[in-house]
Amino acid sequence: MKPAIIALAVLGTAAVATAALAAKESPLGPAPPAGTGLPKGQCIRSHEIRNHTVADHQTLLIDVNGSATYRVTVGGACLGGAVTSDPIVTRQPPGSHIICKPIDMDLAISKNRFERQCIVRSIVKLSPEELALVPKKLRP
Repeated sequence: MKPAIIALAVLGTAAVATAALAAKESPLGPAPPAGTGLPKGQCIRSHEIRNHTVADHQTLLIDVNGSATYRVTVGGACLGGAVTSDPIVTRQPPGSHIICKPIDMDLAISKNRFERQCIVRSIVKLSPEELALVPKKLRP
């Protein structure tokens, strides 16, 4: 086989795999609409994030002080290839450490000492009923 044909076959296979990954729905159901943030009283402080799990290629679940779980949805497939043991990196502008809206959260995944920046699309607090529906292996 000619190298060009092999390259096209590989690219075609990668495109099909990417489309299948994008079509796979989150085990948590559809993501909240882009721009969805937290109402007053549910905002979080970045230093209170205690643990996280990668639920799928666009969904991160974070534990805040062991008392609440939040769903963070990111754009694209930013979390594709990430695993729960990969550290997350959050940064806030100087003097600000409160996260209420997606734009308040500068999020990156650290993998092999390289950071992959993620665009946060939405942040919501899971109710106890919603958390009960999350498979145990995905809970932070």
